[in-house]
Amino acid sequence: MRVALTGSSGFVGSYFRKKFPDHIVIDRDDTVEVIEQKLESADVVINLAGAPILKRWSESYKNLLVKSRVDSTRKLVQAINNSDVKHFISTSAVGAYPDNQSFDESFKKYADDFLGQLTKAWEDEALQCNKPTSIVRFSVILGSDGGALAQMLTPFKLGFGGVIGDGSMCMSWIDIEDLYGIYNHILSHSLTGVFNASSPNPVSNKEFTKTLGDILHRPTFLPLPEFVLKLIYGEGASVLTSSKEVYPQAILNAGYSFKYPNIKSSLEHILQNR
Repeated sequence: MRVALTGSSGFVGSYFRKKFPDHIVIDRDDTVEVIEQKLESADVVINLAGAPILKRWSESYKNLLVKSRVDSTRKLVQAINNSDVKHFISTSAVGAYPDNQSFDESFKKYADDFLGQLTKAWEDEALQCNKPTSIVRFSVILGSDGGALAQMLTPFKLGFGGVIGDGSMCMSWIDIEDLYGIYNHILSHSLTGVFNASSPNPVSNKEFTKTLGDILHRPTFLPLPEFVLKLIYGEGASVLTSSKEVYPQAILNAGYSFKYPNIKSSLEHILQNR
């Protein structure tokens, strides 16, 4: 199986390049014609393209978030539809779901905010594909070589780790090994539809903070007020302050068994590998 990857230089893309050694890289500046040529030898396309979401959201950066996800997916789908590719897996995010309620894939609507509408537009473009199509909605991805955890480790190791606000917001997360496991399960069983890439055990920010502090043997008594994050990131602070309680019912129903279903087992193995 030969896999074509977009977004291959990012945290997840770099990990997937190792898991799919016989891969093809699709660059963001490739034209539809160039992509079509690259897809002549591809069986599967995995779309991971997208500008980093944790930034200050100026209007120009919001436009970049849309362009790097929606517009790039539209171009990619045009090429796939003219190819012999057998399966397309596109990315989305649990930002599709509203805050402060529990959801699985049976919920068919979208949050009425920027992230919710971004994911809707992103998924709508992916669903224009005429090949078997899957959409994987990312939660917070934990791994040893990047992502959210890498940004947290330095302040936590220095003893400055603490809950955000009152720590009550829910965090849906997944170990990067299970993220790959979900993709592998989708491909090996030819699954289509929407799948939440999230552990079956979401945690509160307070529980995550305490678990990480315990494993690092560091105190976690300094809270981080939400207004500080809003000063830094503006509207983009919602990535850190929103409460997403999301469950991976579709992939569980399809027989996937999580290797790291709880936050302690995931953090322990990740930090041991650093």
